[in-house]
Amino acid sequence: MLAYNLEAEGFRVTQASDGDEGLAALRDDPPDVLVLDWMLPGVSGIEICRRLRARPETRALPVIMLSARSEEVDRVRGLEIGADDYVTKPYAVAELLARVRAQLRRVRPSTVGQVLEYADITLDSETHRVTRDGKVLKLGPTEFRLLAVLMEKPGRVWSREQLLDRVWGRDIFVDTRTVDVHVGRLRKALMAEGGGDPLRTVRGAGYALG
Repeated sequence: MLAYNLEAEGFRVTQASDGDEGLAALRDDPPDVLVLDWMLPGVSGIEICRRLRARPETRALPVIMLSARSEEVDRVRGLEIGADDYVTKPYAVAELLARVRAQLRRVRPSTVGQVLEYADITLDSETHRVTRDGKVLKLGPTEFRLLAVLMEKPGRVWSREQLLDRVWGRDIFVDTRTVDVHVGRLRKALMAEGGGDPLRTVRGAGYALG
């Protein structure tokens, strides 16, 4: 039922019925937000959360813990283990959806309609409009998504594989050289109305904004 409601709101959902399956899914297809049940067969939700916080690659993954345990001591334990939010059962689906969106605003602001800004560049994901120094820029759909990813975390170096996953999706086969082509197009579009090149190429690593 929860997966149905999330998909109805436009989210892509991966489900796992036990702890071991969940850990495998997290390795194969890392999500933007994890909704994690405390009481899972096999590896418990608490143990999964503990392991995620111990790994550098998943340390910042937003985790919303679901549990029938409503005592304050259980809520505190869940948050101390590393959960970002704690929801007790029974819960209202609308409230949980709001909490998922709140976590997304923190890690993927462009996906929930927020305006992103970096230096003199502004990206509005609702109107699909990009301006630089007040001048409207013409970007194709792929270049727009690419810029949105880069603007979410200025300074971070993204590998070609990471950009492929974020911009094109895991289910689409695209050669990594395609990323270079679209980065080149994005550079050209960003400099079309004047201004220096805001994109940085890190040899052997990938690309960054700033």
